[in-house]
Amino acid sequence: MKILVLNSGSSSLKYQLFNMPEETVICSGIVEKIGLDNAEIHYKSDGFSVSNEKQIPDHKVALDLVVELLLDSKNGVIKSTDEINAVGHRVVHGGCAFSDTSFITPTVKEKIKDLFSLAPLHNPPNYEGIVVAEKLFKKAHQIAVFDTAFHQSIPEKVYKYAIPNKFLEEDKIRLYGFHGTSHKYVSEKAIEFLNKKNSKIISIHLGGGCSITAIDNGKSVDHSLGFSPASGLVMGTRSGDIDHSLIFHLIDNLGYTSSEVNDILLKQSGMLGLTGYSDSRMVEDCAVNGNKECMLALEIIVYRIKKYIGSYCAALNGLDAIIFTAGIGENSSLLRKMICDKLDFLGIQLDPIKNDIRAKTLTEIQTSESNVKILVIPTNEEIEIAKQSFNLIQEN
Repeated sequence: MKILVLNSGSSSLKYQLFNMPEETVICSGIVEKIGLDNAEIHYKSDGFSVSNEKQIPDHKVALDLVVELLLDSKNGVIKSTDEINAVGHRVVHGGCAFSDTSFITPTVKEKIKDLFSLAPLHNPPNYEGIVVAEKLFKKAHQIAVFDTAFHQSIPEKVYKYAIPNKFLEEDKIRLYGFHGTSHKYVSEKAIEFLNKKNSKIISIHLGGGCSITAIDNGKSVDHSLGFSPASGLVMGTRSGDIDHSLIFHLIDNLGYTSSEVNDILLKQSGMLGLTGYSDSRMVEDCAVNGNKECMLALEIIVYRIKKYIGSYCAALNGLDAIIFTAGIGENSSLLRKMICDKLDFLGIQLDPIKNDIRAKTLTEIQTSESNVKILVIPTNEEIEIAKQSFNLIQEN
């Protein structure tokens, strides 16, 4: 069965085509900088790769170009779009409506649209990817895999905010959690590796967006992102946790509109606000070369992560493993070192030699004396979406 996985971001479109259930990758790629004049499309299949710079104004044009590459008479991998059995879509926010992977129907699409305001950077392009794919792959099952679904196991004492009850009962305002597809994938890899009947794991997803999850015996029990993908850790352009009275101070006393404040906290804060750079590689390079602002930014990022590790150890009543994943987590030996430093009282001891790697598979980086496994596990949201899509089709 051929399953195409689409991960539509605000200005990007990742894609992979799988043979299932073998989980073999037929081709993969990404369209970047959608909407800009210097947009790029990358495509890779067995023995062939290509990268081009084009004008790609929107996601429809992006997906049209992807289909052209899939169908290319010389280097394509399919002869007709009818060969695609299913298209699996990453959808960031599923609210209370979706606790599992779902076939996409008109009703499902309307519910995804209803959640635009809760994930304004993510759900609109997710939805656009669905609309375009329905037109291009008319015979394929369209399937939604929700980032929030993995966190449906979080107990009420954790997901309920200490605000009047009516806001949960009537308006469904609560902690939802995100990056669930990634946390689910890497935690299952870790559980298989640990080979323990019961496991206590902290999964740290560090990329443009960042989150941390407490996982008890395979179930998410606490998570740093809440009602929207904005709270918790310091991110590329998002502030993470702040005192909410700051919002009213900016509006009531400094004259900003609510829209401007939202833009500040989501698009101008985090690493960008602290340093002028949203790319962690730039921040690290400048910090190493003596830039005090960048060094302080790393210390702020690390301190926030350490606080969550400590609180989640308490929530889990122990810890068997820490997972580092996503672009920064997998590649930044400096941040991993800073995060694990002075956590030996929790049984966390990093081996500096093992840490100096770029892991392509699950890799241990703790010392032989460490009571806690420190694992670098490359995430693969696309294969997880393909697996869940395949399983849904098999069950129905």
